Amino acid sequence: MKDVSNQQVEEHLKRLNPWWAGIGMDAQTTALRPRAYLAPVRALLLEAKLRRAVVLLGPRRVGKTILIRHLIADLLKQGVPPSRVAYVEMDHPLLHGQSLDALIRQIEAATPGGSGPRYLFFDEIQSHKDWEKHLKPLVDHRPELRILVSGSAAAALKRQSTESGAGRFTDFLLPPLTFSEYLDLRPESPAIHEESPGLYALEDIARLNGQFTDYVSFGGYPELALSPAVRGNPERFVKSDIVDKVLLRDLPQLYGIKDIQELNALFTLLAFNTAEEVSFEQLSQRSGVGKQTIQKYIEYLEAAFLLKRVFRVDQDGKRYQRERHFKVYLTNSAMYTGLFGPRQANDPGFGHLVETALFAQRFHEDARLNYARWGAEDSEVDLVESSSLLKPVSALEIKWSDAHVDKPESLKGLMRFVRGNKLKLAWATTRTRFGQSAVEGGEIRQWPAAVLAFHYGARAVQGRLAGFEAKVKGVSS
Repeated sequence: MKDVSNQQVEEHLKRLNPWWAGIGMDAQTTALRPRAYLAPVRALLLEAKLRRAVVLLGPRRVGKTILIRHLIADLLKQGVPPSRVAYVEMDHPLLHGQSLDALIRQIEAATPGGSGPRYLFFDEIQSHKDWEKHLKPLVDHRPELRILVSGSAAAALKRQSTESGAGRFTDFLLPPLTFSEYLDLRPESPAIHEESPGLYALEDIARLNGQFTDYVSFGGYPELALSPAVRGNPERFVKSDIVDKVLLRDLPQLYGIKDIQELNALFTLLAFNTAEEVSFEQLSQRSGVGKQTIQKYIEYLEAAFLLKRVFRVDQDGKRYQRERHFKVYLTNSAMYTGLFGPRQANDPGFGHLVETALFAQRFHEDARLNYARWGAEDSEVDLVESSSLLKPVSALEIKWSDAHVDKPESLKGLMRFVRGNKLKLAWATTRTRFGQSAVEGGEIRQWPAAVLAFHYGARAVQGRLAGFEAKVKGVSS
């Protein structure tokens, strides 16, 4: 029986790293604009005093590999010797059974000489058994190595990194595209742009709504957003390449799930009801699955970054002690398109996808988000943000209509919540119009949903960039 030889591994590594032979980065990569998160990941990788490996997390197909290739191109452009940069696809058959230490020795043998840090990128690291146990001693004993690992099995990577990499690994979540990122990556000019922080120039609300509708249906995944060929068959791209691989492979391997069909049916039911309130009782009756099993499945789906659960609060912004109702949102509204087909702006139910898209912008911030519902009819608010003291600081009612602009009093639940919690400012979305009204010492502003989505997305990206810059500076000082 033949074994893979060191020469075969070395030849494969040379194919993966053409810059070793003086060949530049491929044109397909250099033609793509890098995502906004390139800068903080680069800062984490370059900062020597951190003495940590970077674990790049995120759902499937959000652009982790392209981000790595942009990082490599940036390093080479900054003058790092090509021999000091290595990229490895860990799921290639030739590398099965190879340890990280053995691969590094192979890389060093193939690229002798040179000085300074060595930058190593291990993609699809989940293919390597016990990767986190092998990575820890490299971080501890090889300070000249700057290591980034990434992979598609986000739930597994997150758990293994948290359990075994405390103090040695830094997790970085690469989320789906925000609306502002989507507009920046698209070839056509955006109908809105930021002139200064928080100040936007809106050129044409009709054109912006067209871009927003496109984002809601296709925008979360870079490939789906930018490739006409992929967009022509979104069901195949999302279902086969993203959802099925998570449900059929990642989660069963990680959590030992035996009834994959049961998990798939529950996810489909939840995805179809994105932005709707559900309960374990309802889900159990509809699916025939026990409530405890459903709860575990939802936790698994959240760990895989497919779903996000949002809990209910009362009129004072406090969680119900025995609350069994909650809302579930897809983390990316384009996932709905891949499962059930695209929806048009005037279709029934499109408002729920608008709500899903708006929530997706806020998930990037790791904010404390709930929804409020209490008492009688019309006593509900779609989004409540709370402070660290769990007191409401902001509220938002999401509408895909202009009907409330001239009749703000019809926003009954939002007005009650604003008055009861003495909020200075609350928001409601519209489809095309702006408006504002006073509410007993406070104010309700009405903005088009597309404009507010752009604002949330831009703020989320800027906040994460500033947060990581401060973290790196804090370690450096």
